Amino acid sequence: MRTQVAIIGAGPAGLLLSHLLHLQGIESIVLESRSREDIEATIRAGVLEQGSMDILTEAGVGERMKKEGALHHGFDLQFDGRRHRIDLTGLTGKAITVYPQHEVIKDLVAARVAAGGQLLFQVTDVVPGGVDGANPYVTFVHNGEAARIDADFVIGCDGFHGVSRPAMPAAGREDCQRIYPFGWFGILVESAPSSDELIYAQHERGFALVSTRTPTVQRLYFQCDPSDKVENWSDDRIWAELHARLEHNDGWKVKEGRIFQKGIIGMRSFVSTPMQSGRLFLAGDSAHIVPPTGAKGMNLAISDVRLLSRGLEQFYRQNRQDLLQSYTADALKRIWRAEYFSWWMTRLMHTFADATPFERQMQRAELDNIVASRQLATALAENYVGAF
Repeated sequence: MRTQVAIIGAGPAGLLLSHLLHLQGIESIVLESRSREDIEATIRAGVLEQGSMDILTEAGVGERMKKEGALHHGFDLQFDGRRHRIDLTGLTGKAITVYPQHEVIKDLVAARVAAGGQLLFQVTDVVPGGVDGANPYVTFVHNGEAARIDADFVIGCDGFHGVSRPAMPAAGREDCQRIYPFGWFGILVESAPSSDELIYAQHERGFALVSTRTPTVQRLYFQCDPSDKVENWSDDRIWAELHARLEHNDGWKVKEGRIFQKGIIGMRSFVSTPMQSGRLFLAGDSAHIVPPTGAKGMNLAISDVRLLSRGLEQFYRQNRQDLLQSYTADALKRIWRAEYFSWWMTRLMHTFADATPFERQMQRAELDNIVASRQLATALAENYVGAF
């Protein structure tokens, strides 16, 4: 097989890049280790910044997002038994949409199939090669047969555990990482939403988050030990913990329902640089991970592939490589701001077991300052909606 751009990974980054290239008349083939059914059924949360919403809409894949996504103009910060609304739209003129990642994937897969895009699912033994020269390729096994794609570029969008980042030269590579001493216990619940907007709650027992999913499904999280086991948490114990962390004396209650999914998410910050070598480029989780507190993961993937699509368009239309050569530097400007914001939100909202009394009081004072100062609340809102 021959194509212009070989893309490893059919997550939001790989699929959106393929579609953006298609709109520019650039051919691509997407390789994915899982089945279409698997990637469309893997339920993951998703908060889309205003800029991400705009990119999906401009690409022609935002219609269902607008109809079914939950447009939010603010969220609540809760601490010390009180709730304070951060007016995102009032402070920035922008909003966010809660629209799960797997729904974005469904929209992108449908768009690529409708356009006759080449998506190869359930491939194994994927190996990028020749990326230091002008004729890179990818070998793999599909339907039990060895195969090869020759391309001009190989783009790794296959996540933290994929094959693309290990294919980058070790010399000169730097991996920056912070692993947090807690995780998130997440549940999906059949019930009406407990709140019209997200609630970020700081509590001495640990952080908790109330999120919407659909009019009949809500997503709830609470801070936990990352080494804990799902089977240790009965439904009754889960509800008792959420009630304790989220409810006070104002009459508001978490709405219970049938819990149909439970899971524990580890928390890490990670950036691998450079994000390119020769004709191999990394995008999304292949190059960076953020803790979910800042809601930046999918947005960073969208930002990465937007830069790559512009660079590849310049290469094919103008025979120039300026944007491709500056890809790592350009992407990192956005990535490190998002890493900072996600780290800051994580530090602000979570309970650290080793925190001193002084550090706990500083955390509380910082929350008080944010809700008391329009300037500080604006800085929070601008980072949250991606106003930069």
